[in-house]
Amino acid sequence: MIVEPATHGSVIEYDLLGQFDLSPQIILESIQYTHGVLDQIDKTLVEAGNERLASMIELANLSAIVGNLFRRGVSNASNGAFKANMPHTFPDLLAARPGGHDIEIKVALENNKPKGHLIKPGPYLTVRYVLANENGRYTRGKATRGDVVWIWEVRLGRLEGHHFNFSNTPGDSGKTAVINADGMTALAPVFVDLAKCPYTPTGPVARALTMLQASKIVRPGHSRRLP
Repeated sequence: MIVEPATHGSVIEYDLLGQFDLSPQIILESIQYTHGVLDQIDKTLVEAGNERLASMIELANLSAIVGNLFRRGVSNASNGAFKANMPHTFPDLLAARPGGHDIEIKVALENNKPKGHLIKPGPYLTVRYVLANENGRYTRGKATRGDVVWIWEVRLGRLEGHHFNFSNTPGDSGKTAVINADGMTALAPVFVDLAKCPYTPTGPVARALTMLQASKIVRPGHSRRLP
């Protein structure tokens, strides 16, 4: 029996997307590219008798892989507007047209705030994901995490220096510049999958995202072929 792809989440149409040479289609294709490559890796691993990738590596490394794939997805889908920069090189996306904007990509798990090593103001895409099962069934909580990456939110906007909390204390694991609450608010949600939102459904963040979807023009999200 052929199983048709299911649709997950929705893109929220902002004029902001066009201001940064992006579009709803670029966002969707970037998500699908990221999921598609990860699915191919998982398929190869499982067929060889191994666990899925998310169960084999540290979550920080998994987030880095998601970011690298999303960067490539945006570049591929942008019709020449962006060129993917080298890994571990700021910014992640280089504008390939006059007057374009370079964009940095930051990734975080669940409701964590994305972070880097230094405060670097400028345009940002933030990508947050959860670990659900292969059917997209997600239950909040560390104990119930699955082993399949599902991007649940993408945000876009420009961050300034005060949008980061910087830490460089003796004995710390290293310099960290975390996007703070004001920074996350400064970024507009351009993709949301409320079915996989890691925030409490009745809490302020989930309610705000629900109200935002109800007040904006939205289009169906990405598709992912289910097993």
